[in-house]
Amino acid sequence: MPLNNDGVMIILSSPSGAGKSTLVKMLSELENFKVSISHTTRKPRLSETPNKDYFFVNEQEFKRLINNQEFLEYAKVFDNFYGTTRTPVIEKLNKGKNVLFDIDWQGADQIKNKKLDYKLITFYLLPPSKEVLFERLSNRDMRDKLIAEERMKQFERDVLHWINYDYVVINDNLDKCFLKVKNLIEAEINNGSKDYDPDFIREHINSLTS
Repeated sequence: MPLNNDGVMIILSSPSGAGKSTLVKMLSELENFKVSISHTTRKPRLSETPNKDYFFVNEQEFKRLINNQEFLEYAKVFDNFYGTTRTPVIEKLNKGKNVLFDIDWQGADQIKNKKLDYKLITFYLLPPSKEVLFERLSNRDMRDKLIAEERMKQFERDVLHWINYDYVVINDNLDKCFLKVKNLIEAEINNGSKDYDPDFIREHINSLTS
């Protein structure tokens, strides 16, 4: 993708279980795209590698970083802290790398409010239905159905934040979702035409929240 000198910031958010982490990994394999690795106080999942998927730290270390104002954004989600340190992000952008953020709506709002001097594109991913989301959450490495049900309650609140994003994309088929996001990023960077239907998205939101 042809770029100006600086890289572009690309935020992907979603309710838990909508597939944003998988999508971020797919996008990170494109040329010139790098993932911003977050710090978190939660324990690693079996499939995760420390210092690659996340920087896993204790709460004391996380609060030290907060006090030193080292975070570009941070939030507490499901009793754990997550945050993005500023310096690695700025270094990548200044080298012309596009930086991908796998963060929730709280972090997205903080980065937008920072008004950094770099182009920012924001995406909100949604599941095709609440039934599919519950199935995905239940099949994950969840300890029991209660955790999936807690995530579903959080979904009811999280989905309301879709309005604050540039684009909302439905993750019904992962490959199609990836192509949709990739094409929208290309169109944004190159000032091309965008294949995006806001009315369809509003209808889908209504079906999820009714």
